[in-house]
Amino acid sequence: MGMSVGGGGGVKAEPNVTPMIDVMLVLLIIFMITIPQINAGFTAVPPEGQNLKPHPEEDGDQVLGIDDQGRYYLNKQAVRNEDLETLVREIYGKERDDYIMYVKAHKDLQYLKVVDALGVLSRAGVRVAALITEQTPGTESLVESDRIRPGGSQ
Repeated sequence: MGMSVGGGGGVKAEPNVTPMIDVMLVLLIIFMITIPQINAGFTAVPPEGQNLKPHPEEDGDQVLGIDDQGRYYLNKQAVRNEDLETLVREIYGKERDDYIMYVKAHKDLQYLKVVDALGVLSRAGVRVAALITEQTPGTESLVESDRIRPGGSQ
């Protein structure tokens, strides 16, 4: 009845890989969910416009993100709203060549909240705040100098 009888009653040397595959699949699913959230930092869909000069984000750029709920993210790290001024003061209190803070706010956020954030940045020592927007899909800048691509081609 389904039982094997016979010689070779020794120990099998074959590993049972089923639990290992189960664990691997669970880890794969966890990483598939968490890695995009870690890379994104926060979700903000900036407003769209035309005639925008491209400025790819560089390593030294300081970016303040504001999501649609008005929560702040300093360099993709969530910060409490009341701690923002102190944290920005720490960054801009040091000797720096530039004092530019890039602000990326969600397009549905009330403009008053963006103005409040700009006021906090100003009190904390930021000299220039640049608002980040996205080029409207299907359009390109009408300003000739904005359409020049790196390497000299247009």
